[in-house]
Amino acid sequence: MKTVDTAQIQALDSAHFLHPFTDFKDLATRGARVITKADGIHVWDSDGNKILDAMSGLWCVNVGYGRKELADAAHHQMMTLPYYNSFFQTTNVPAVQLASKLASLAPKAGERSFQHVFYSSSGSESNDSNVRMVRRYWDLLGQSQRKVIISRLNSYHGSTMAGASLGGMSGMHAQGDLPIPNITHIGQPYFFENGLPGESAADFGLRAAGWLEEKILEIGADKVAAFIAEPIQGAGGVIIPPPGYWNEIQRIVDKYGILLVSDEVICAFGRLGTWFGYEKFGYKPDLVTFAKAITSGYIPLGGVLVGDRVAKVLIEQGGEFNHGYTYSGHPVACAVALANIEIMEHEQLVQRVRDDIGPYLAGCFGEIARHPLVGAAETCGLMAGLTLVKNKERQEVFAAELMVGMICRSHCLSLGLMMRAVGDRMIIAPPLIMTRVQIDDMVMLITQSLDLTYEEVKRKGWLA
Repeated sequence: MKTVDTAQIQALDSAHFLHPFTDFKDLATRGARVITKADGIHVWDSDGNKILDAMSGLWCVNVGYGRKELADAAHHQMMTLPYYNSFFQTTNVPAVQLASKLASLAPKAGERSFQHVFYSSSGSESNDSNVRMVRRYWDLLGQSQRKVIISRLNSYHGSTMAGASLGGMSGMHAQGDLPIPNITHIGQPYFFENGLPGESAADFGLRAAGWLEEKILEIGADKVAAFIAEPIQGAGGVIIPPPGYWNEIQRIVDKYGILLVSDEVICAFGRLGTWFGYEKFGYKPDLVTFAKAITSGYIPLGGVLVGDRVAKVLIEQGGEFNHGYTYSGHPVACAVALANIEIMEHEQLVQRVRDDIGPYLAGCFGEIARHPLVGAAETCGLMAGLTLVKNKERQEVFAAELMVGMICRSHCLSLGLMMRAVGDRMIIAPPLIMTRVQIDDMVMLITQSLDLTYEEVKRKGWLA
């Protein structure tokens, strides 16, 4: 392999590449880490450092790096039909086959079964499509006043204008006059942060779900189009809803007849030990956003599973749906997705997460929860998060400006571990191919990072 000149690439990067979610000035002073190769659950940088990728890239490399089957699928499709659009009443074989496959994987639930797919290239685009599709649905039913979409604070639904508006990230809303009209938010079901003294997690779950009903009544049920939420909030810090939360959400949306959108850009395709996240929690959405792991991140692809309740109206009422993308149903992306799903089925990755490595990781995080710096440690499938605290007994958190999470993340990287910091919550979403031995290695690195962070904040006098 040709040696990479790190300084040269960093200089070119600084001169020409504007990175997403980045302080450009800050990055120009420090230089980007140059990732040069990957295999299995590891990536390497241009200085030869081996890093255990506990974030699966960006929540997406579920089958791991270096899968020749996916490269072969892309090459074969590129040599057969590299591209054609879906605008001119045309279709292509991989797009049709993938839509059929996704319909077969989605559980059947009456009018909330899924037989149709609308394609995009990303989760952000898919959620833009959801806004258009939800409002089109109500227009066709003669209820055009139903425009308001309710989401949750600290949720993430993309970074396009509609996606960022749907999301509940205050930093994103502070730029670009967001959210756009007719999108509003309720609180997140984060028990550690919002639970009351003496309140059980189950009672909190019911109370948090009740915030949706309060918002519907405040707005007027006849004006509310949909509620959108992630099964587990990913970029918000792996916020796992308490027991009963989703059952109560289902009761509320059914009571008022509003659509339920499940954003599964992170949670679908085995991450929670089920093909789709809504299966894990037992609710029945009308629309399901997907992207990322459908191709294990090897090539961009996103879309929406459209439930029969919505699809029937869109199809039978007729009229052109004036929305779509150049790359909707891209044949190469769909071919890679089919190969990716085949790998997951052949290697039984969904079942392994559910029955083996998911429970094993949960046990490991139960041990991590004993660390003096950890106030809470939770897992669901192969997603996990832990909260750093200054006083474990009182569950007292650090001041946000101390950025203890970033201190911990720095120690992780120095030890060869890619773990993400969301404030003072440290999160992981490793590849589904991990073995128990590899999980042990990852947990050892996490523990060492926590130890180093504890010693640093202790030296600084930040512990209470």
